[in-house]
Amino acid sequence: MSKRWNVLNKSKVKSEKLKVNDILAILLENRGFKTQKDIDAFLHPHLEVVTPKTVGIDAKQLSKALKRIQKAMDKKEQIVIFGDYDVDGITGCAILWETLHDLKANVMPYIPHRKEEGYGLSIKGIENVMEKMPETKLIITVDNGIVANEAVAFANEKGIDVIVTDHHTVGDKLPDAHAIVHTTNLCGAGVAYVLAKEWRMKNGEWRDNDDVHLELAALGTVADLVPLIGPNRAIVFAGLKKLQTTTRPGLIALYQQTGIKHDAIGVYDIGYIIGPRLNAAGRILSAMDSLRLLCTPNLRRASELAVKLESTNKARQQLLKEAAQHAIANVTDKKSSAINILMVGHASYEEGVIGLVAGKLVEAFYRPSIVMAIGETQSKGSARSISGFNIIEFLRTQGNHFVNVGGHPMAAGFTIETAKIDMVRQLLEETAMELLTEELVTRMIKIDCELSLDLLNEELYQQIQQLAPFGMANAEPVFASRGVTIENIRVLGKERNHLKLTLSQNDSQMFEAIAFGMGALAAELKVGDKIAIAYVLDENTWNGLTKLQLKVKDIKILE
Repeated sequence: MSKRWNVLNKSKVKSEKLKVNDILAILLENRGFKTQKDIDAFLHPHLEVVTPKTVGIDAKQLSKALKRIQKAMDKKEQIVIFGDYDVDGITGCAILWETLHDLKANVMPYIPHRKEEGYGLSIKGIENVMEKMPETKLIITVDNGIVANEAVAFANEKGIDVIVTDHHTVGDKLPDAHAIVHTTNLCGAGVAYVLAKEWRMKNGEWRDNDDVHLELAALGTVADLVPLIGPNRAIVFAGLKKLQTTTRPGLIALYQQTGIKHDAIGVYDIGYIIGPRLNAAGRILSAMDSLRLLCTPNLRRASELAVKLESTNKARQQLLKEAAQHAIANVTDKKSSAINILMVGHASYEEGVIGLVAGKLVEAFYRPSIVMAIGETQSKGSARSISGFNIIEFLRTQGNHFVNVGGHPMAAGFTIETAKIDMVRQLLEETAMELLTEELVTRMIKIDCELSLDLLNEELYQQIQQLAPFGMANAEPVFASRGVTIENIRVLGKERNHLKLTLSQNDSQMFEAIAFGMGALAAELKVGDKIAIAYVLDENTWNGLTKLQLKVKDIKILE
């Protein structure tokens, strides 16, 4: 699929006199940092910027929440922390449960079962809480609840107060909760972290040098793909250091199980190694095992749980592989090329992996994608979007046809009556035809600037690392170079789907380049060809030798 190159800085790209500091200035300007104050705040993030005021949490609602928690503790009331089954909800649940438990509160964690209770605070979930903990007087949600109007009303009827802590998009009407601690500027674990910190400060229990929950907040922040700027950046920047020195048995067991280097853990390890394993339990079994892993003080128990999660994750991978292959084939077999949104559903799809399948469809076809696990009377759906297309607003255009719907601009979920699927499919496809332009559905690569290969060196690489941690809203810098010569070409991988290139330009030093997923281009390329490449500057260590390499994002063959 052809990709558009959007070069963010075009005024300086042709200069042959660019210095490393000039390039760093371009990268910072591309990310919106122009004044020295803004640059310093970005390059040297501090946790002081993570306060209720700076993240947009309403002070009155926060005060009501803290007072209600204090009342519950004074009266020894049963408190339930009602989390969610993804990494964000699990880590946030752990933060609040540990905080109140350590202060001798009568508190228990609860994570709903994906199949039996569905997402978020629900009437069924509250009934199950009441059955297991009949004395419950206060429920504190984590990473959910902002659209749980009916469930909150049900809890009120049963004499249970609800404090909602959430970061999802607000619906048409707020739930009638005792207090709502909400902001879209953090992830769910981030909101829980701020609330827990405020509670510990209020009770004289806060110690900056013993911020035991920062590592959990960082896990949730990275895994939930929120923008890594401002307070989120500060949480992850400091949280990674905590993760590198953690004494939490569950995390140590995960590191050992997966081969992660304790002192070198980064965003990639969270997003692609730790996150999937913590998520796996909630996708096909119960997320309580992931919560137990994070909270257990017992090394032996932690090791057992880490092994169990590894096995569960492998089962999840197989389910995903089968469902993704089926969904991609379903889309490929469709005759119409006019539909700009993909909607696939099947009774065989496991509810726990449909969001991942939707992500696979976006990767394969670059269209907003909706995947449904079809049930007899009700079906569950999960959606993933593309840049510039707000999927939750889009779904809410037909909100009256869903049993419930919620989420973010880039990811959403819903429940729908199975009998209504065909009707809603037609309505959504018609709406998508109006909203999705050719420009939106053309995959775009944002390129910071064009460079000659002879400007690439270790000093530049180290300067770029000042911008880390990379993630949403702070992508790893991408450069472009034109007129690059192929000196050598190889195909790698069991399925021969990767390219390994040796490249040069203007008689400069040669660079090794890896192009993942571009093996098919080998038939079109040969030694001596001139190409343009978009790439990330990276380091590769092999046999104890570390050298620069290029991670290729796109290749254009020059005429």
